[in-house]
Amino acid sequence: MGEGKGSTLVHLVVVVLSLVAFGFAVAAERRRSVGTIVTDDRNATYCVYNSDVATGYGVGGFLFLLTSESLLMGVTKCMCFGRPLAPGGNRAWSIIYFVSSWMTFLVAEACLIAGATKNAYHTKYRGMIYAQNFSCETLRKGVFIAGAVFVVATMILNVYYYMYFSKATDTQAVRKANRASSTVGMTGYA
Repeated sequence: MGEGKGSTLVHLVVVVLSLVAFGFAVAAERRRSVGTIVTDDRNATYCVYNSDVATGYGVGGFLFLLTSESLLMGVTKCMCFGRPLAPGGNRAWSIIYFVSSWMTFLVAEACLIAGATKNAYHTKYRGMIYAQNFSCETLRKGVFIAGAVFVVATMILNVYYYMYFSKATDTQAVRKANRASSTVGMTGYA
């Protein structure tokens, strides 16, 4: 690591995994299941849904974002178990970005998995004969898009978190902080 920038490879992998998760979330929104009402020869009304590919896309987005977050937390040791952070602005910003990225990550994952499960849950058959105002339940528009927005927010916050974390754990910064704190209260009298 040079000058507290962090590993370019980690930045690149986190961004690529997040962008793939974003792509899956957008694809899931575009391919949500849509139901059509069908009446058979016995006058039974039921819903027929088109392909269930959006569920797979939603789960794919969930897994790619989970992989991205797991990689970053593994590299930084979840900010709690690695080298100490040097006191100062970089430590404060890394803590702020850490908490913010976890909040957006949890919301993004909740949107993606909730959208995938709701999309997968279909009413294949209803025994209502001569039903009035019968409609097929589908996933509400925007669930996967909300997940995609939070995926991008998580990606941006993770990049900033890793950047400030790297600056706060830079060996020169930690040594300066340790040197400054070790002379506090000492006098030059022998």
